[in-house]
Amino acid sequence: MTRAGSDAIRAETITIKGHGGDEIEAYWAGPLTSGSRGGLVWIHHMPGYDRETKEFVRRLAVSGYHVVCPNLYSREAPGADPDDAAAASRAAGGVPDERLVGDVAGAVAHLGGLPGANGKFGVIGHCSGGRHAFLAACSLPFDAAVNCYGAFIVEDPPEGMPKAMKPILDLAPSLSAPMLGLFGAEDRFPTPEAVATLDAELTRLGKLHEFHSYDGAGHAFFSVDRPAYRVDAAVDGWRRIDAFFATHLKG
Repeated sequence: MTRAGSDAIRAETITIKGHGGDEIEAYWAGPLTSGSRGGLVWIHHMPGYDRETKEFVRRLAVSGYHVVCPNLYSREAPGADPDDAAAASRAAGGVPDERLVGDVAGAVAHLGGLPGANGKFGVIGHCSGGRHAFLAACSLPFDAAVNCYGAFIVEDPPEGMPKAMKPILDLAPSLSAPMLGLFGAEDRFPTPEAVATLDAELTRLGKLHEFHSYDGAGHAFFSVDRPAYRVDAAVDGWRRIDAFFATHLKG
């Protein structure tokens, strides 16, 4: 019989209860070894619940967490491929903030019922998911939150973006958890000025946070399959994510 090593994981598509009790698709990954562990909600980017996002989920499972990524586009396009589902969601105006919070709450409830759950929960998202991670951490109790280049927290979206992508800086007083922010200095959404505004507001409010911006990196610098990938920024970003969650979720 093969023994599960410390990096052995299981990953699969599951169903969880989201906003309003709706049953929605989600992707779960977790270690095969037993033990006490924190739970993470990964919020996918605007292109959808895709292969790249699932790779991120599995990577964090290898680090020792149960991780759930809810498919935010389940209702608009059940069973569709990521591109078609994203197009359907955009045509419908995007994911309403209230529904996002409900879906994340459902993911947390699922994580809390898994074997070994230690009662500590984090949320992380990239692109639009970075905005959604901030929204979730301002709306629900979390122990850690990571915002990977989330736009439209501070600034208005350009024409053609889903109407749901509106600024939410006014929610900052309700931020429930320490926040790690990872940004590209060459990004246009969010711009360095928008990042500085968010940083200043969290500082004014006394919210524990640490922001890092990478020179030479733009949007989506974690995405290994895109020209935007920046290896130095991504490697350092993952190192900071691992250390941040280890500090706030393990034990």
